[in-house]
Amino acid sequence: MKRNIRTTALTASALIALFALPATTARADADTPRVDLRVLVVSDGGPSTDAIAAELDNAGTPYTEIDLHDSARPVIDAGFLADTVDGRPRARFQAVVLPNDNPFATGSSEMAALAAYEQTYAIPQVDAYTYARTQVGLNVPGYSGSVDGATAQVTAAGAAGPFGYLDGAVPFEDNSPTVGESYAYLAQPAAGADFTTYVDAAIPGRSTRGSLVGEYRHDGRRELVVTFVYNQYQQQFRLLARGIVEWMTGGVHLGASRNYFAVHVDDVFAADDRWDSNLNCTPGDIDCPPGQGTENPIRMTAADVEHAVDWQRRQGFTLDMVFNGSGSVNQREDNGGVDALADAFVANRDSFRWVNHTYTHPFLGCVQDVSVVPWKCATNADGSTQWVSRTEISDEIANNRAWGESAGLPLDNQELVTGEHSGLRILPQQPVDNPNLAPALTDNGVKWLASDNSRDPAQRQVGPATTVSRYPVNVFYNAGRAAEQVDEYNWIYTSRAQGGSGICEDNPATSTCLTTPLDTATGYADHIVPLETRTALGHVLSNDPRPHFIHQSNLTEDRIAYPVLDGVLDSYHALFADNTPVVNLRMKDLGTEMQRRAAWDAALDAGQVTAYRIGDTVTVQAPDGVAVPATLPTGSTRGGSAFGSAYAGEVSGWTTAAGQPFALSLPSSAAAPAATARPAGSAAVSTAPPTTVPAGVAEQVPYVPED
Repeated sequence: MKRNIRTTALTASALIALFALPATTARADADTPRVDLRVLVVSDGGPSTDAIAAELDNAGTPYTEIDLHDSARPVIDAGFLADTVDGRPRARFQAVVLPNDNPFATGSSEMAALAAYEQTYAIPQVDAYTYARTQVGLNVPGYSGSVDGATAQVTAAGAAGPFGYLDGAVPFEDNSPTVGESYAYLAQPAAGADFTTYVDAAIPGRSTRGSLVGEYRHDGRRELVVTFVYNQYQQQFRLLARGIVEWMTGGVHLGASRNYFAVHVDDVFAADDRWDSNLNCTPGDIDCPPGQGTENPIRMTAADVEHAVDWQRRQGFTLDMVFNGSGSVNQREDNGGVDALADAFVANRDSFRWVNHTYTHPFLGCVQDVSVVPWKCATNADGSTQWVSRTEISDEIANNRAWGESAGLPLDNQELVTGEHSGLRILPQQPVDNPNLAPALTDNGVKWLASDNSRDPAQRQVGPATTVSRYPVNVFYNAGRAAEQVDEYNWIYTSRAQGGSGICEDNPATSTCLTTPLDTATGYADHIVPLETRTALGHVLSNDPRPHFIHQSNLTEDRIAYPVLDGVLDSYHALFADNTPVVNLRMKDLGTEMQRRAAWDAALDAGQVTAYRIGDTVTVQAPDGVAVPATLPTGSTRGGSAFGSAYAGEVSGWTTAAGQPFALSLPSSAAAPAATARPAGSAAVSTAPPTTVPAGVAEQVPYVPED
């Protein structure tokens, strides 16, 4: 949702009354301009301005968007850009984003007004995608064409400035051999131009390099000149987006962005049913007719636990083990009281986070009639739906909690993942939540309830609990071996004529469709792993806190989950500096982040937020109780206490509003743009949620079979 809400000028008396400030405070330093913390985005409908607007949206940074194709749009003139409040000059926007260096007609009064505004108030301008020419401080291009698959580089100036959170390399995607994805103009600075290159790439056929992103200073103005086209989902933009925003805001803005990655491993202690390559279904599960096939379950071993511990240590990453205690009880009953898997997990229990997944993993929605495929909800004699009872649901939660506590697992009883996310609505069979779910959650003090992002993405309330949507990784619950995964993948994503399910014929928008079946010996490593790595890494780079989930079956036998997880983390560590770690949090902290964002977005959309900077002070007003996100220079404070926590060379975090204006104090060094240094020895993965200071990529979702 775009926060394109116009602000209205206030009189001096209104400003004092609204902010409850003494007149002397409102009038202090009257020659220092007030700069509102809002970005002006002037769009021509192209992907590059849309990408920057999306970045602002995702971070919660206020902006006003003007569509140049809208005949009813406001005219950009001096009165639109600036005014005076109580004798103090006010700049309405802290930065300007244009589609290119001058999207207006020759001699345009609007461009003249923007130039004068930028000169008067030292407002930076981003040229979202422009041609290399002397008007932007560059020579004519030394190369014009595709840069698909190229690797750009952050220069020394870029690393010391707005892109210091990157490790250096900026790879450009090349996902299709037949479709051009990125076009660029590579050029060197023009003679005599005050131009600093931040990101460059080799000019094909030459020994020189050309600028892709650089700063041009001229006529009392500063422009960030970008000479390649991009959209909001491409990795190269996702890598550079933070730096573009930090450059144009001087590192002082509302909103915050971090790179989140959490992985839930479902069904721990239980066994998952196995795919049957001959039947094209999973014996023991509801996709096979009753009695068809032979069950051949997949269950982790003690050796798999040791491997997981070692893997976590190597990657500096913690997995969330989502467990069903009855799996261990059944194993001991069938194996003379021995369960080596549970013993190994309990011995290493503090190495993982643990989440209740119910005791026996039943379906907790309607009572399923599995005599037909697909299943349907059983009904009572009067035609009403039969529901799993409140008592059954509550017992499943409580019994699993009791088992986990007896094993000494470090649980947070506020968190719950039901089997198959059941109890929540699931289309088409069950269009509403089980009415007995919310009372059972109340009975057990559950406040955070997992949902499946592919079918229930929006955070919502279910009784006392708030949902946390999880991304399904397209590594199947019923596959322990790579060949099984590929066989099932082929069946799902190929046509009926090729022996497949035909889902892609019925749903052509499915992003994982295959034109030819994959080789079962090589298809996993060559096709599935790169695709799933790119998808998950895209979520990580999009300031998206939603966790991902896999299954315990993927950590045993061929251990097919690890190539994807390594792909994400190894790629991340190769791209980012140590001051920008992966943020690896447990479910309730991710849910809290999502909840705060929703409240903040609502306040922005309702026009209830005011924020501006005068000198070294940022003043913010937001509704009482709403947490305000901000990104500020290191050393910033609120009420004398340090604000936020370090990330990407700055500090960011949440601070709660009390309905009255409050001040954030910037360090004196923030008066002008300063270089961003990389602290040495920072952790590669952060497990601490963003600090809260007390008051005072259109996603295409593949079909993924679920357990």
